[in-house]
Order: sequence, then structure tokens, then C-alpha cells
Amino acid sequence: MAGIELKSAAFTDHAVIPRRYAKEGDDLSPPLTWSGVPGDAAELAVLCEDPDAPSGTFVHWLVTGIDPHSDGLDTGETKPGSRAHRNGYGGRGWGGPNPPAGDKAHRYFFRLYALPAPVSLPDDATADDIHGVLDRQQLASGTLVGLYQR
Repeated sequence: MAGIELKSAAFTDHAVIPRRYAKEGDDLSPPLTWSGVPGDAAELAVLCEDPDAPSGTFVHWLVTGIDPHSDGLDTGETKPGSRAHRNGYGGRGWGGPNPPAGDKAHRYFFRLYALPAPVSLPDDATADDIHGVLDRQQLASGTLVGLYQR
């Protein structure tokens, strides 16, 4: 399986996510860029989750239906035609990092999936449900990890 290169102008892999993108900051989704999407991809999906959350993996962001010919998302952007799903806070779209104060830095996994066909996920999909669909159907994926601590 081919790999997608996923980057952010806001932070590098395994570096600290700036406060601007956190719940206690401006709570904006960080900018992302990517390359290496397979030509036969029908859509892209972006997922951000925190596997270090006290209650189990917490979904901060899930967007499906992204045009496979796009090469990124700007700060706070949702592409026309894409679908922002419910996050772990109960809202739609991005919900920034907000780990418990005093915890060691949590890891935030940003994943971009190239998919061969549009996917359907229920609004109340858990992290396991999401992975069950995206991991199984992906043509390729890329991962970027950010850290955040309060």
C-alpha cells in the first residue's frame, strides 16, 4: 500500500500543536497539506484523534467527502462538498485538544485516508467504528502526530 505524505505548516511530526488550535485557544483546525494521493482515489477523509484520553480514544475531527484532487486544508477550512462529522464534544467539525490539566502531553493523530469510493458513517460513530470502515477500505493513508499539554 502506498503512503501519503501529510504535513502541517503549524507544527512538525511529533512536535507541539500551537495553542491557537486548542480548545483553550482559537479552536481552529490546523492547516494540512498532502501529496502522494493515488490517482484512483474517489474521496479523501481526514481524522484526528487522541488515544491518550482518559475515557478512551477521543475523536477530535472527522471529515469525509474531500475532493481527492485537493492538496490540503487551510486553517479552519472545510472544503465544499465535504462532510464534517460529529466530534467527541458533540459538535460538528474540529474540536481542539483539551487534555486534563497536569496530564503528560497527549498525542493527536491526524490521518488522511484515500478511499476508492464514498464512505458512509453514522453520526454517532465511535473511533473503532471509524477505523473499521476507513482502515479496511483505504487505498493509502498518511499520518502526522502532534502533541499537546495543559
